[in-house]
Amino acid sequence: MGGYFYIFGTIAFTVYGQIILKWRMQLYQELPSNLVDKFFFLIKLLLDPFILSGFGSAFVASLFWMAAMTKFELSYAYPFTSLSFVLVFIISIFVFGEAVSVGKVAGLLLIIAGVIVTSKSI
Repeated sequence: MGGYFYIFGTIAFTVYGQIILKWRMQLYQELPSNLVDKFFFLIKLLLDPFILSGFGSAFVASLFWMAAMTKFELSYAYPFTSLSFVLVFIISIFVFGEAVSVGKVAGLLLIIAGVIVTSKSI
């Protein structure tokens, strides 16, 4: 069961990072076109503690992933990471009011079906 905890940790920290980065980027203006302005804009972003936490969560997700790799074959574990797409989609609907479409829902159902099929093949 510990191996699944590592996969879940990978997914949870990945999703956290994506949601936090989207949330913070909504607070900033669009990326400037001027090269110098881009540089200072990116520096300002990198000084944002929430954005740093998003980067940190990617690092922690990597640590969880390394632990998961000690428990499972890559071809078995990797499809589970696609569940992050499902969670990001669901959270983005409620947190950011993003649009739901038949195509998006169908795609996510295919992802879930793929995870089920690949997880049963071991």
